[in-house]
Amino acid sequence: MNTRSFSLHKLALIYIALLLVTHAVKAQENNDEPPKIKSEFWKKVRFGGGLGLGTGNGFFSATLAPSAIYEFNNNIALGLGLNGTYSSRKDQFSSTILGGSIISLFSPIREIQLSAEFEELHVNRKYKGAFSSLEDDNYWYPALFIGAGYRNNNFTIGIRYDVLYDDEKSIYQNAWAPFVRVYF
Repeated sequence: MNTRSFSLHKLALIYIALLLVTHAVKAQENNDEPPKIKSEFWKKVRFGGGLGLGTGNGFFSATLAPSAIYEFNNNIALGLGLNGTYSSRKDQFSSTILGGSIISLFSPIREIQLSAEFEELHVNRKYKGAFSSLEDDNYWYPALFIGAGYRNNNFTIGIRYDVLYDDEKSIYQNAWAPFVRVYF
């Protein structure tokens, strides 16, 4: 047998061996992987929140309030929210409000949504100009809202009432407040 034919046989055997090893590794790679289980949790989480912007004669206010809920089923959901608001009136005051909330939603029928929401806000208000003689405010304010609304898919419009309302410290005009909720 000449050297060239021996080298070709050797090269062919090495090539076949590499093919078999590669095939065995590839087959083992596919068979040993556990099946991937998709998490059901994130399929039931919905995100939403609120944005607010108000301007006027020397007045500015902006709010960012993201939230998320977990839908246990079509009737019950529970969620968390954050709230950040900055307001100011020229030569009178500026305020920063930061906080969070826990919300529960219940729909006895598809079109009606009942809610209970506990909100805790930190209020930091500084007075300016003619109001600078007033002492700056720095306090926590709790609110407990009970609400009802009309629901159409991800969109709910309704009214809520703050059962802990304090007209001296609340950041809201009064205990009753309309709301619009959207969760995607």
